[in-house]
Amino acid sequence: MPDTSDSIPALPLDAQGILELAARSMFQLFSTVSQGMFLVDLRGRIVWVNEGYQRFFPDLGITSVDQFVGRTVEEVIPNTGMRRVLETGQAVLIDLLTNKAGTFVVSRIPLRDDVGKVIGAIGIVLFDHPETTLQPLISKFALLQRDLDEARRELAAQRSQQLRGAGSGDRRTKYTFASFVGSSPAATEVKRQARRAAQSASPVLLLGETGTGKELLAHAIHAASQRASGPFVGVNIAAVPDTLLEAEFFGVAPGAYTGADRKGRDGKFKLADGGTLFLDEIGDMPPSLQAKLLRALQEGEIEPLGSNQLVPFDVRVIAATSRDLSALVREGRFREDLFYRLHVLPVRVPPLRERPGDIPALVEVLGEEIALRNGIAPPELLPDAMALLAAQPWRGNIRELRNVLEQAAMRSDAHSIDAEMLRALLREAGVEPAAPVNQTAMATGPAAPDSLLRPLAVQVAELERRAIAASLAATGGNKLATARQLGISRATLYQRLENPDGNLDS
Repeated sequence: MPDTSDSIPALPLDAQGILELAARSMFQLFSTVSQGMFLVDLRGRIVWVNEGYQRFFPDLGITSVDQFVGRTVEEVIPNTGMRRVLETGQAVLIDLLTNKAGTFVVSRIPLRDDVGKVIGAIGIVLFDHPETTLQPLISKFALLQRDLDEARRELAAQRSQQLRGAGSGDRRTKYTFASFVGSSPAATEVKRQARRAAQSASPVLLLGETGTGKELLAHAIHAASQRASGPFVGVNIAAVPDTLLEAEFFGVAPGAYTGADRKGRDGKFKLADGGTLFLDEIGDMPPSLQAKLLRALQEGEIEPLGSNQLVPFDVRVIAATSRDLSALVREGRFREDLFYRLHVLPVRVPPLRERPGDIPALVEVLGEEIALRNGIAPPELLPDAMALLAAQPWRGNIRELRNVLEQAAMRSDAHSIDAEMLRALLREAGVEPAAPVNQTAMATGPAAPDSLLRPLAVQVAELERRAIAASLAATGGNKLATARQLGISRATLYQRLENPDGNLDS
């Protein structure tokens, strides 16, 4: 056998040398395959950052490496838990970090010297799109979170009744971002915008059709904000008579008018002091009250009915409307100055027809809620029924979907629900059901070419391979630039290059 020793590189023989080599290799590996990495010293000052992390700089308000390196980690990375790692020496292998740059799956690992003393720490961004990358895990977590939220609400209601008497109400939030069901691009984007809005103290304006989940998002924004420990007070302006709105907002002084409570009554602004005030259906506010609302928001003080005293308050306002406020401003039915006061952080909540891919998950969650409320087994929808639901325009959005599902569950003698039953329910409600896309194509569409009569996964994988190849050619083989151009993480790109038969949604 020929001697090949000259072609084999010499390896360190001692254990310390192997350990040092392994440490260098692992550091280089994490720097390459992670979405970003940085190092801090014992004082929490950033001493190094890799190229991958620098793509988050614009969202963090950083324009150069010099503005990042040398500063304490809390100054440049909001909500970081790195200081605790430095103080305790305990690693955090998996954690979710949310700030104005987005939501990330991160690791924080302490660095030690030869005697085991902590000298710094390393921060690693494992995934920058957890909604997509960890979708199966997040879906399971969302179900657990909803169960936990339900239990918390029941406990909070019991405590509220014990401490203040039945009927006094609870001022806690009912929902979190986990309660907003959906992983479609439209749902993911609205949750991203809402999470960023939660980090601010500015007014938020939720825009969307009725039944899209605006109130749920208002609760979630409050729960994720710095005011989460304060009260959450909501008022539906459309549900309160115009003559009572001023008292509802600003309160009533003792004995302000005949029949008024001798002790007075606090308004919603006072009840929400230190927390969040949710103004639902703000587009229905009468013009006579718009000026008073604007003044209260500008001055931070209110004047209760029948009182000459100004009462200061501290609230964060979240408003919502299903109406076109811009059109109301043009028509002179909504004050322009109030519009701009509220239209600081607008978040458009998409209608259900723009995210049909979320319908299966919504059906599962709504079915469980219906079953729990009525003491029955969750309804099981057959494939033709699910396809029918995905094809409907849903003018009433999630509220309409819930109504149809509950009717089907309560009126069906069988556990399984088919498309024919759903069609009958929709027609009873005055809605002509739209045919599923595949059924329409088979009935009226032209014959599909042979290239389309292949498994969908094969076609998607082929399209992805072409897109990756074209992007690599355009960027000169730069993988980081390719990942950015395609809107995927570098880890996902490496996975596709190693496994070209996969697809970007796997």
